[in-house]
Order: sequence, then structure tokens, then C-alpha cells
Amino acid sequence: MAAALQQTPITFRSRSPPSAQLQSKPTTKLSLSSNFKLTSLTLKPLLRGRSRGGARMANTASGSYASALADVAVANGTLAATAADVEKLASEVFSDEAVLSYFTNPTVRDEAKREIADEISRSLGLQPHVANFVNILVDMKRVDLIKEIAAEFELIANRLSETEVATVASVVELEPQHLAEIAKRVQKLTGAKNVKLKTVIDKSLLAGITIRYGNSGSKLIDLSVKKQLEEIAAQLDLGDIQLVG
Repeated sequence: MAAALQQTPITFRSRSPPSAQLQSKPTTKLSLSSNFKLTSLTLKPLLRGRSRGGARMANTASGSYASALADVAVANGTLAATAADVEKLASEVFSDEAVLSYFTNPTVRDEAKREIADEISRSLGLQPHVANFVNILVDMKRVDLIKEIAAEFELIANRLSETEVATVASVVELEPQHLAEIAKRVQKLTGAKNVKLKTVIDKSLLAGITIRYGNSGSKLIDLSVKKQLEEIAAQLDLGDIQLVG
């Protein structure tokens, strides 16, 4: 599979656009005007517990695809860029149910799906090996796994780059300087080489923030007003209190 991902970049030849094949407009604008010939691709079984190119093999289909892509990214020195490309695919394209349904529809010809995949890759400016990866998923009829593959790839990329992911919840959007300070604190706590912050808005906190990090967000730093009021109520033996917010 790694060899397939390293193929020469796909090329395009303009022609008259076919009839519209998607009923609703996807997040990415598609012109449906390319022609592509796919080289025969094969996917070799990936063994659980083995390491190749720095990425640990997984025993699930999505984990296997993610590991294979990570191997190529590590070999090319493009791990961060590949992670960004995969995130684009998951969040900007295949988050649209109409697009996902099109690619998983068994009545649509594979050639037509590849043409759309080519347009997506060109529109997003994907790296050649990521563009080839999308075509592999089409050829193997595993586009339905794209979201799971993206999640697995993020875990692998974070481990390889020694990145700690923390989710910061707040009532309002935090300023960049505040997020930078939070990242420094998390880095100091975890000893991670890098820190990636994900932010969410949670009105129930009333004020302040919470920070989740560690394996699957197992560790929590709660600096919210809601937590402080609960602690005060407990100390005064007032039992549960209703917080309005």
C-alpha cells in the first residue's frame, strides 16, 4: 500500500462536465470535469503489534489504513502536513452526508467516484500521496471509514510527534494569549514536546474554564465557577444547588 501512495500525482484532462451526480452541494465546490485512470492497487495485510516507519500497526481496518498512511508521511517527512490534509477531508468534505452517501452508494460507478475524488484533491490542494490514498479508499470501497481513519491517524500523528491534546471548555471564546498560557501549563504538567488545544463553548460553566487532557481526556482541571459553587455548597452541607445559566 505504501508503494501505491507514492505513485506519480494524478493528472487531469478537461472535458464536458457530466450530469450532476450529487443532489446537494458539498462543503467543497466540485466542478466534475476531470478524467482519471487508476493504476491497480493492492493493500497488504498489516500485522498487529508490529512497527514499520514509526507507526504502530492496528488490528482494525481504519487503524490499518491510518498506520499505512502514517508510514508514508513519516518517510516523506510530511507528518504534520498529512495530518492537516486528513483533517480537511474529514471535516470539510466527508462531514457532508450527501458527499459521504455518494461515495458509499453501490450504484454509482467507481470511475465516477474517482473523478469526484480527483476534483476534491485538487480543490483542497492535497499532497499526492494523500490524493492517492483517497483513490485507494474508493478502489477498496472503504470511503465509509474516512472519519474513523482520520481519528486513528490523529492519534498516531500525536504519538509520533509527542503531542498532548487538551480540550479547553469556556463560556466565551478565549483570547489567543490565554490559550498560549494554557498550552504552556499543559506542557509543563505533561512534559509533552508539543501541545494541541481544542476549544469548546460550554455555557453551563457560568465562568472560568475546564481543561481535559491525558488518555481519552481522563485528566481534568476544573477552574469553573460552577465547580467552585458546588464545592462551597458541599462545605456548607447545603446538598445539591440549582445553578442558573
